[in-house]
Amino acid sequence: MENFVNGDFIVFLSSLINLKASPPIISIISSAMPMHKHKVSVHLLSFQALVFFLSIFIHFSHCDVGTASHYGPPFLPTACYGKDASEFPSSNMFASAGEGIWDNGAACGRQYQVRCISAAAPRTCIPGQLIQIKIVDRAQSTVSRPSRDGTSMVLSTTAFQAIANASASLINIEFQQV
Repeated sequence: MENFVNGDFIVFLSSLINLKASPPIISIISSAMPMHKHKVSVHLLSFQALVFFLSIFIHFSHCDVGTASHYGPPFLPTACYGKDASEFPSSNMFASAGEGIWDNGAACGRQYQVRCISAAAPRTCIPGQLIQIKIVDRAQSTVSRPSRDGTSMVLSTTAFQAIANASASLINIEFQQV
């Protein structure tokens, strides 16, 4: 088994990632290491370096998982904006908030990124599609009835068809407020 002494590990680590360690990095790493000449196992240091670099690149998801259905016109009046059609995005990428995210009306105007993750029927979701929608209404009080009640969101038909097959009435979604 090969062992390294303080500065040797820094040179080894720099060559592993094919970068030259800058003097501030070397001084930070060196100051964290004891000044006496401990021999350190390559496996332990390699493992620590791997954990460090993976922690830089791995993100923990802050998304919620729920369900979505869809609805079509008429959309007015809404619980958020009454008869003001100017609040609807021109892209028609909007939704009504289910009770879980309605938050006593605070959901009005919130933007969410949404993607389809599964459905009862295979190949319902359009892979890799992520949309951004605006909450314009409360699902419980929409003028048009949704394709399915009790969902996290009721997407406009345009938004729904951007992430899933239109023939589905219910999909499982991952969503995150932006």
